[in-house]
Amino acid sequence: MSNADLSNTDLSNTDLSNASLRYADLSGAKLSDANLSNADLSNANLRYADLYGANLSNADLSNTDLNGADLRGADLSADLSGANLSYANLRYTNLSYANLSDADLRSADLSVANLRVANLRNADLRGADLSDTDLNGADLRGANLSYADLRGASLPAGMTDDDVRARGAIR
Repeated sequence: MSNADLSNTDLSNTDLSNASLRYADLSGAKLSDANLSNADLSNANLRYADLYGANLSNADLSNTDLNGADLRGADLSADLSGANLSYANLRYTNLSYANLSDADLRSADLSVANLRVANLRNADLRGADLSDTDLNGADLRGANLSYADLRGASLPAGMTDDDVRARGAIR
């Protein structure tokens, strides 16, 4: 199903585990509670997709466009390197051990998310809501947290302002 046009399709509760959806257009698709574990969604378009409660564990979402997507409560312990998650809703999402290096998370809602031991190297988190988020063990070297909301967040032990850019961050 690589390169497939599945935009605005209702695939809720569908088992798409191990599917190859590289470069697929899933913009606006309804994938709530879908099983996409181990799926290859690299370079796919998931703009404004509904992935509420979806299982994306071990999926390849590298360079995927998830701008404005609803990922609340999803399991995203996956490869999201270089992905566009700007303005995405990631409240209560499991991102533990996720690779978010070089990801665009500008203005994303990551409140109450689990980012334990996540790789956020060089991620752009400007204006993101990280309130009450668990970042213990996360690698934030080179990340941009300018104007991010960090109230109540559990930050990695030993993290210094030299590790991240956090101008104007709310702590």
